[in-house]
Amino acid sequence: MTPAENVPADAHAPVETLCEGRWLSLRKRGRWEYAERNNPGGAVIILAVTPEDKVLFVEQYRVSILQNTIEMPAGLVGDLPDQADEGALLAAQRELEEETGYRCQHVEFIHTGPSSSGMSTEMIAFVRAWELEKVGPGGGDETENIVVHEVPRRDAGAWLFARAAEGYSIDPKLFAGLWFIEHGAPATEAANKKS
Repeated sequence: MTPAENVPADAHAPVETLCEGRWLSLRKRGRWEYAERNNPGGAVIILAVTPEDKVLFVEQYRVSILQNTIEMPAGLVGDLPDQADEGALLAAQRELEEETGYRCQHVEFIHTGPSSSGMSTEMIAFVRAWELEKVGPGGGDETENIVVHEVPRRDAGAWLFARAAEGYSIDPKLFAGLWFIEHGAPATEAANKKS
C-alpha cells in the first residue's frame, strides 16, 4: 500500500484525452501525460529456447526509433478483432509461431509488470514457451519483416552486446528475459488467472 504522502496531489484528477489513434491514446491526468494502449490485454514477451538450447531473438526495424532492434518474440494481447478475449498465454503461442515459425507444447506465466511506468499504462507479461518444434518460416505477418536469430543460450548475453556494438538497439528487457530463462519464477494462482 502506498503511503498517502507519496501520492501526488493531482494523481486522481480527471483524465483528459489529448489524442486517440488506432493502437494508442495520449492521455493527461493533472500535470501527467502518458500513453495508453487501446487493447486492454497489454503485451506479452515470449521466452523461447529451442531443443538445441538456442534462445530465440527477433530483429526488426522500429520506425519510432528509426533503428533495427533485437527483441524477444512479443506482441499485443487481444489485438485481433476475432480474439478480443485472448489471454497472455494464448497470445504468446500465436505470436511465437507467427514471428519465429516455432510452435510450443505449453506455456507458463512468469511475471508481469509495466513496460515504461513513467510513460505508459501498458503491462507486459513474460511467458515461457516449452517444448518447441519448428513448423514454419516465421518472419511475422504481412505487415512485418522479422528476422529470426537462434543464439546458443550460453552465448546470448555476449551476442546481444556484440549486436549493440554494431549499432542495433537492444531492448533492455532481454536481459530480464535471460534471467527468467535461467531462474524462472514461481507461478501463483493469481498470475495463472491471466491466461
